[in-house]
Amino acid sequence: MTLLEVKDLSVRFTRRDRPPVDAVQRVSFSLDAGQTLGIVGESGSGKSQTVMALLGLLASNGHVSGEANYRGENLLGMKEGALNKIRGDRIGMVFQDPMTSLNPFLTIERQMTETLQLHRGVSRREARRRAIETLETVRIPDAARRIGMYPHEFSGGMRQRVMIAMTLLLEPEILIADEPTTALDVTVQAQIIELLRELNRERGTAIVLITHDMGVVAGLCDDVMVMYAGQTVEQASAATLFAAPTHPYTIGLLNALPRLTDDDALDYDRDAPLRTIPGNPPMPGHLGAGCAFAPRCAYALDVCRTTPPTLASTTTPPVGPGKAPGTARRACHRPVNEIVEALP
Repeated sequence: MTLLEVKDLSVRFTRRDRPPVDAVQRVSFSLDAGQTLGIVGESGSGKSQTVMALLGLLASNGHVSGEANYRGENLLGMKEGALNKIRGDRIGMVFQDPMTSLNPFLTIERQMTETLQLHRGVSRREARRRAIETLETVRIPDAARRIGMYPHEFSGGMRQRVMIAMTLLLEPEILIADEPTTALDVTVQAQIIELLRELNRERGTAIVLITHDMGVVAGLCDDVMVMYAGQTVEQASAATLFAAPTHPYTIGLLNALPRLTDDDALDYDRDAPLRTIPGNPPMPGHLGAGCAFAPRCAYALDVCRTTPPTLASTTTPPVGPGKAPGTARRACHRPVNEIVEALP
């Protein structure tokens, strides 16, 4: 069952005495119940603005167009009161920095119980009981005592768990996690991703994961949408995208990951240089006439610099011996076979 269907979502920011900036351009995707979708790309690619637009959280100079249908209702056309009943209740969001999302002057108990009292109308005592249970669910040790503490008394990883617990209090159908592992050490990152995986598996929560970390996506997501300069450049299942990427930008992101040694699957090949993508992403409002990635692309044709490609379905190479070819959507003028043949 499709919970969320986004069609041609665009976000434009107006600027005083300067041309407007198109931060997101005609992005489309769908999310089914229990599905995990990863939205990946470099900083400034439009990942966060896409979901902010869905929830009506854009800055005052932001303007959104298109459709974002949650269970058949367009979120983009809703009045604030109706949107508030969905936002946080049916669709929850975990923001990137829990220290700025949590109120430093209020205890964790106060911040969690107010959420339940406002949306569910339960008593303070019942709200506290549920809050403690949810903190235990996300593995906060000694939750009954620590619920009375302030945010600064928790580590970064524990604050992120508290944010996830606050989101889960209302049992949303969709959980949006915006860079949930940023600034956390690798051990805590793995714990947070495992927590999200358990929520998806045990509760059937649909998850939209926004990240620049392809490794995190590989460990959690069913499907992946790759964004560049506000546009979708490739969409596919995670299995297809990691085994047979077809867009030069996606290939560049995967090539930038550290490689494991052949003799030890737990060790990185420290002698192998990382293959970075040359150049820098375009500045907002300076995309040029053709493909936004063309100035950095090793596969660019003359047409790439004059005509923007359209996002279209394509057949991908088999993901392994005896496997059938896969499918993906990609925005690239180069035929898939030419890119695959040129891969190292």
